[in-house]
Amino acid sequence: MLLSLAIATAVSACSGDDAAPAAGTTAAPEAGNEATLTLDESNLPGVNRFQLSDLDTSVDACTDFGGYVNGKWLEANEIPGDRTSWGAFEMLAERSTAIQRQLAEQAAAMDANDGVENIVGDFWATGMDAEKINAQGIEPIKSRLEQIEALDSQEAIAEYLRTSAARGESFLFGFGPEADFKNSDLNIAYATQGGLGLPDRGYYFDDDKQDKLAAYEQHVAKVLELSGIPADEAASQAKDVIAFETRLAEVSKSSEEMSRDVSLYYNPVSPAQADEIAPNFPWTRFFESQGVATPEMFSFAMPDFHAEVSEMLADVPAEQWQSYLRFHTVDGASPYLSDEFAEENFKFYSQTMRGQKEMKEREKRVLDTIGGQAGEALGQMYVDVAFPADSKARMEELVGNLSDALKTRIENLDWMGDETKKKAIEKWASFTPKVGYPDKWRDWSGLETSRDSYIENVLAAQEFNYKWQLGKIGEPVDKSEWGMSPQTVNAYYNPLANEIVFPAAILQPPFFDPDATPEMNYGGIGAVIGHEMIHGYDDQGSRFGPTGNFENWWTEEDSKGFTGRTDQLVAQFDAYEAMPGQNVNGKLTLGENIADLGGLAVAYDAMKKATEGTEDPMTDGMSRDQRFFANWATVWRRNFTEDELKVRLNTDPHAPANFRAMGAPSNLPAFAAAFECKPGQPMVRQGDQQVVIW
Repeated sequence: MLLSLAIATAVSACSGDDAAPAAGTTAAPEAGNEATLTLDESNLPGVNRFQLSDLDTSVDACTDFGGYVNGKWLEANEIPGDRTSWGAFEMLAERSTAIQRQLAEQAAAMDANDGVENIVGDFWATGMDAEKINAQGIEPIKSRLEQIEALDSQEAIAEYLRTSAARGESFLFGFGPEADFKNSDLNIAYATQGGLGLPDRGYYFDDDKQDKLAAYEQHVAKVLELSGIPADEAASQAKDVIAFETRLAEVSKSSEEMSRDVSLYYNPVSPAQADEIAPNFPWTRFFESQGVATPEMFSFAMPDFHAEVSEMLADVPAEQWQSYLRFHTVDGASPYLSDEFAEENFKFYSQTMRGQKEMKEREKRVLDTIGGQAGEALGQMYVDVAFPADSKARMEELVGNLSDALKTRIENLDWMGDETKKKAIEKWASFTPKVGYPDKWRDWSGLETSRDSYIENVLAAQEFNYKWQLGKIGEPVDKSEWGMSPQTVNAYYNPLANEIVFPAAILQPPFFDPDATPEMNYGGIGAVIGHEMIHGYDDQGSRFGPTGNFENWWTEEDSKGFTGRTDQLVAQFDAYEAMPGQNVNGKLTLGENIADLGGLAVAYDAMKKATEGTEDPMTDGMSRDQRFFANWATVWRRNFTEDELKVRLNTDPHAPANFRAMGAPSNLPAFAAAFECKPGQPMVRQGDQQVVIW
């Protein structure tokens, strides 16, 4: 995990890959492969556009806007067996995957000895060779298991943790570079909590999650058994693993705490001070073992967690450590091993935890792996064939219009004083937009892949990426880097760089359509642009200043006014019942809800400005304003499996999609006017119930 993606706020809960750009060749969509790479568009899945026939006129738009726009579509579109959710984002992800597959197949067929085609081709060829993978079984990681079996002392275990981390295999904590909160131009090292196999600390303690904890224990036992441990002994070791992780969970921060207090990531200490906190795992030695110059200061985030790990090195028996390390070594490698390991991994993490009915076909799983290990290498090929140059120009124009609208809204706020407004405008002026793909492609020189072994390619890329990340520590921040690959259907805001980023793959319907009328693009990608801009002013983004430094630029009075308004939004979403007996967590989802509310308002203002003086075309009998809000809701059409929804309600800082379709519009008078809603109807929030922030 890159810390930047942990801190950054994205428009969707979709996961991006871990690959980010670095210095390399200049990016251009026509560079590199135009003579060899082709795209057969006839074999690509379609996109999801709003259509008049989608509307369920039996539902009152002023009562349930999500049902009015999306009810018929959701009823007619079941979740595919190999997914746990299905909607506009997933449909575009399927389209992106189909493009990537064509490119990977072409790369594998090339006679390439270097470059991104060689890397992608090697991953694809070895990942698709099921016969060889099955024949190898667990053999590719046996040496690691033998090392773990030999661990017989506190010092031996600590040394193994250092050695495995140097390979990019960190079991107990996250470690990597990120901009210094107090000097955002410089990268420093950050150490964060980790070590849990379940999504959140609550899964180890909450009564309503004990079934998942029991299933996890069975999964641990099964993985240990597959690794060669006799069944009865594997069951006993599984209990030890659960006890080990439960102890870690006791000192871990929850998903809500991590998402709503970004300061938890920043705890600057000297390595010597860290050694005092965790004497059994000295951090001076850790830096040396990673090949990183020992710094004067690094961020020792969640110090209580690291202190507990140190205690566990002293008082947890070596045999229990062995069970924990053996399980996580095999479990982490399972997706790249023979079928019995991959299938067990699927059965627990996807089927039991999230309700996925079918395992993804091998092709999709291999592409997921490429995305995680060499995402930008494949992305360089993707933009060559799948991203029109004029889309970037159109997007840059939209970003400019949204930026102007945001400035006007800030200037006209009636609850914010002039002193804070001045700072807010300074931050607005320093926004950096990035559209489509990086200006520089990452240099992959030094990553050695082959056609010999799939998992060896994965492990090689894992170590290569980790060392590349470590090379940034103590160096100036490269502001040209991206935290998502171009083929990712998502967008994000990074407060440490004050940047908004829109990968190429999201720039398709229903978000962006060069042939659509203005209100559709403003209700789609325009609202996404606004959403990412407003993240700079949400409850956490607002704690960072114009240069990306963590600082307080608010007067006390304005800060109280802001908190009072965000508390209203927390209450609004707390009241939404997502499933029987379980409501949305308004605090966990606060940042995204602020961004939705402000982003939609800014997009509406920009749309009205862009169409000023032009006649409303009344397309298909709907007004321009109605279609603007309808496309916003179209973006948020999404079905979830019951288990997927349960996980998201506990861990996802985004509210379930149907509430995003309704939550922001219900606070906007323009929505009520567009659909002639009356006071008192559910989609009309007035008086103390109406939330107005940005």
